Amino acid sequence: MAIVWFIIVFCGCAVLSFTNPDLALSSMLDGAKSAVDLSLTLLANYGFWLGFFALVEKLGLGEWLSRVLRPAIRFLFPSISKESEKFVSLNISANLLGLGNASTPMAISAINSMYDGKKYASTNMIMLTVISATSLQIIPTTVIALRLSHGSAFPTAFLIPSIIATVTSTALGVILVKILSKFFPDEKPAKQSHGSVSRLW
Repeated sequence: MAIVWFIIVFCGCAVLSFTNPDLALSSMLDGAKSAVDLSLTLLANYGFWLGFFALVEKLGLGEWLSRVLRPAIRFLFPSISKESEKFVSLNISANLLGLGNASTPMAISAINSMYDGKKYASTNMIMLTVISATSLQIIPTTVIALRLSHGSAFPTAFLIPSIIATVTSTALGVILVKILSKFFPDEKPAKQSHGSVSRLW
């Protein structure tokens, strides 16, 4: 995919350099400036929230958060471990705040804690992937920050449509995973021979 984008950008710059060199140079400089400004805006936003969630975990509030979300997590992720439950609760909390990229480290930790050495992903892994992809958002802070950085007069005007869209997509994703898991159940663990030692990864 990176090669495709490189070819598109390279061909566009090459054609513009021959047809309108002045516009090509100004466009590249403006684009570079906008990219740096956007990076700094997102860096400040994600830096704050990643630090916030790091403090939550250090202070032990992750355990409290997992207890609050436990009924929903137990329904969505049956037979999940305590460690996975904590990471999943942090991931869901980050998604609720609209921090899709900031929730990625928690999702990776949750997937690693769910992995048991089997060839295929478990239903719990698939469920977490779907919930992260549909990204249920109550306060989409990333989009609000971007709208503020571009001078929007009403940066939260899209809030209600955003909530409706993300609730609908998440609910549909959860329902589909639950239905398909009935037709494609998790791989059963291999039977242990006498005298062998079972290992959990």
